[in-house]
Amino acid sequence: MVKLTDLVFRDGQQSLLATRMRTEDMLPIADELDQVGFFSLEVWGGATFDVCLRYLAEDPWERLRTLRTAMPDTPLQMLERGMNIVAYRNFPDDIVEKFIEYAHKDGVDVFRIFDALNDLRNMKAPIEAVRKAGAHVQGSLCYTISPVHTVEYYVKNFKKLEAMGCNSLCVKDMSGIISPTKAFEIIHSVKEEGVKLPICLHSHTSSGMATLAFIKACEAGVDHLDTVMSPLSGGASHPPTEAIVAALKDTLYDTGYDLDLLMECRKYFQKIWGKYRHLHREQALQVDPSVVVHQIPGGMLSNLIVQLEQFGAIGKFYQVLEEVRVVREDLGWPPLVTPTSQIVGVQAVMNVVFGKYKRVLEETKNYVRGMYGKPPAEISQEVYKTILGRNWHDEIVEARPADLLKPMFKKSRDELEGLGLLKKEEDVLSYAMFPEEAKKLLSGQAKPEFTSDQLPLEYEMQGRRFRVALGSQEYDVTIRGVKR
Repeated sequence: MVKLTDLVFRDGQQSLLATRMRTEDMLPIADELDQVGFFSLEVWGGATFDVCLRYLAEDPWERLRTLRTAMPDTPLQMLERGMNIVAYRNFPDDIVEKFIEYAHKDGVDVFRIFDALNDLRNMKAPIEAVRKAGAHVQGSLCYTISPVHTVEYYVKNFKKLEAMGCNSLCVKDMSGIISPTKAFEIIHSVKEEGVKLPICLHSHTSSGMATLAFIKACEAGVDHLDTVMSPLSGGASHPPTEAIVAALKDTLYDTGYDLDLLMECRKYFQKIWGKYRHLHREQALQVDPSVVVHQIPGGMLSNLIVQLEQFGAIGKFYQVLEEVRVVREDLGWPPLVTPTSQIVGVQAVMNVVFGKYKRVLEETKNYVRGMYGKPPAEISQEVYKTILGRNWHDEIVEARPADLLKPMFKKSRDELEGLGLLKKEEDVLSYAMFPEEAKKLLSGQAKPEFTSDQLPLEYEMQGRRFRVALGSQEYDVTIRGVKR
């Protein structure tokens, strides 16, 4: 039997709806999803936390507690970015530990922990915090294609994660580039090497290979797969839950889930998909096999296009795609996932527009210094000198980056209390990571970018006139009483 984790409330909507699904649109279907029997439902973490604060004027902690109450029988899962937690920079251990403590108290059962560089030093503190809290820790490794990211690389690091106390493991293919062969080889090899932990395969349908990779992963002995309810599947998202359940039915990997129940859930999400259609983007909905070559996630591609437009250099798009690979090699082959995808992508744009490393981002310098962790491969002395200057040796950080940070929970708490905005301990964590957004929310100044009555869940077309052509004739048509 293979179990599924459904990502519709987190990565599915993050991939296709810019993470804008509101809590009020999750609750009506929560009971039905809770009855399916999923291994877990991913409902929190990733971009959901800051989008709640920035755009929806929602308290992410309140969302978590509400969903926990609405779905008592299914483990709730979050994506935790190592020492970045749910933000885009490193935080000290006390913030990481407090965050995980309160996240578990408020409803998270499964913490999927990853680091953008697969630097296990950056995963140690959150793994230990989850174990201390008594929750399930899923150690995740980012999948990418490079000379150093071999099958042996993943086997070696998964064995280390097992020794660090993880309860399960995950191959995190954030770009949708894992082939069926590689999925089989990695999972089979991990099992053959004696790793006893359950293993999950997470992939996106960006390249079109994910469903095939899932089948081969099943043959290799995978325990869990990540899927999304079909209205929010495909393209930059993930394989459809209902299709995977149907494909595995009456096989050794049968999930045992009720397809009729899943079809009822599907009907609901079809309505929700229409409600948010102002966020639909053709690029995110299409399969793009070229991602296997350039390995750039969909969201990063969109950012590159915007940046080139700002520089008036959109004609250099394909040069930037080639430069991304060059920069990745220069920087020791980092996987392209937040925040390394942004660092590599923007530096590639700068190199193409202004000349190779003529303008170097401060983030690129910090990356090369080691402020994000240890790169997967060695960086050459020539690159060090080009980016950091003649005395580059003096700037290299060998320690775990978080070891350089001072504790900040008490300081943040004192500041928030001094502002008269401390209502609960979780607010301190929101403030520590996103101070301006948290202050607006807690002071009542935050305004959502839209409200439900402004969204087109249902719309009237009655009385609208259209000019239509049938063969060689044109007609005026008036729509009467049609509602969709």
